Amino acid sequence: MNIQHFFISLLHILNEMSPYILLGFLIAGFLHVFIKPELMTRHLAGNGWRPVLKAALFGIPLPLCSCGVLPTAIALRRQGASKGATTSFLISTPQTGVDSIAATYALLGLPFALLRPIAALAGSFAGGMAVDRTESAQSTRPTSDRPATAGKSTHSSTPIFKKIIEAVRYGLVDMVASVGKWLVIGLVIAAIITVSVPDTLFLSLSRYPLLAMLVMVIVAVPMYICATGSIPIAMSLMLKGLTPGVAFVLLMAGPAANFASVMLLRKNLGTRATALYVASVIITAIAFGLIIDYLLPSSWFTLSNSAITSSSCHTAFNSFETGCTILLVILLIYALIRTYTNPHTHCQCSESQGKHNHTNNKTTDNQHNNTMPTATYTIEGMACAHCKATVEKTLAALPGISSATADLIHHTAIISSQPGTPLPPPHEVAAAIEAAGFSCRPS
Repeated sequence: MNIQHFFISLLHILNEMSPYILLGFLIAGFLHVFIKPELMTRHLAGNGWRPVLKAALFGIPLPLCSCGVLPTAIALRRQGASKGATTSFLISTPQTGVDSIAATYALLGLPFALLRPIAALAGSFAGGMAVDRTESAQSTRPTSDRPATAGKSTHSSTPIFKKIIEAVRYGLVDMVASVGKWLVIGLVIAAIITVSVPDTLFLSLSRYPLLAMLVMVIVAVPMYICATGSIPIAMSLMLKGLTPGVAFVLLMAGPAANFASVMLLRKNLGTRATALYVASVIITAIAFGLIIDYLLPSSWFTLSNSAITSSSCHTAFNSFETGCTILLVILLIYALIRTYTNPHTHCQCSESQGKHNHTNNKTTDNQHNNTMPTATYTIEGMACAHCKATVEKTLAALPGISSATADLIHHTAIISSQPGTPLPPPHEVAAAIEAAGFSCRPS
């Protein structure tokens, strides 16, 4: 493999995507801050097509990956959302997002960018309605695990400038941490395909689009890839000869389902609802892939010159795009350090304690730590920064807990309370974590 060609291709793809990714992350931050969770819960309860359609429309712009959407959807389910609405939300949310739609437009063009949310809406509505029709009325709406006031947002009392700061911070820090690893993996795979895979490899498979789509489903569904990370891979496959419909199957089926999410959904929604969920993802992806290849004009899906030049060693870099790429790389590096630096090495005291005096000697620090009750729990299901933040927020909301830190590397969480204040019993901690969509046990 030509190393120089690899890095030039990687940089060119990243340059094409970075302005749109950054814009998408910022929009995602504002959606996160200004859309209240209780608003979604209130609209997703009950039977019929309305909650299912609302869930699909809620999920399409939200930039959550298939692991990050699981705790959100399960929490909605336990707060009163129907199984049909929950399934619809689970299908539409990971397949699209403002960030991935913007990046799709950057690399694959407007038709792809428009068809992604349309296909997500169709598939999520069909899957949600199938689940809604097969579930009995008694099992459709569960008893909420939380009081009616739980989870209500306090955003209304927050000054607008603080909301804007929080939106920018969430978009450019938390969102980058959430999808950054998978974005990098997608970019690297795309660059490897561009420079290493012979153009003739996929020619025989491209003659049979339906077979190629079935192969793509078999490859894409079990593995994990986020909606944004799948875009450069799809582009590279098209450059190597696969049809736009086959690439579209990857864009829709890859982000929506993976083995881990299917197992967790089976536990929380049941085998029948999970089977309908997976079937709707696969059928919709293939149906739209066939529509693209056989019914829509092929000129709509011709890659732009900028995309084609990513396979060439000779390409110029725009200064604005390069600046966005540099900023995105810096954010990715910061997110990596922030996510995987062990948080347990830092003192975390509550606001009522005031700032910890780091000038105290080692003996005083040890005495302080020894008087703070702590407990460690193993958390199963954490896969990204969004999962980590959800676990920490859930634990911090329990009575008596002054700090809670989750560790993605070791899949653990440590909680502590004020000196003299007992920690919540393990069964209460486990119940709160399970209500958030994860499993928990004392370490």
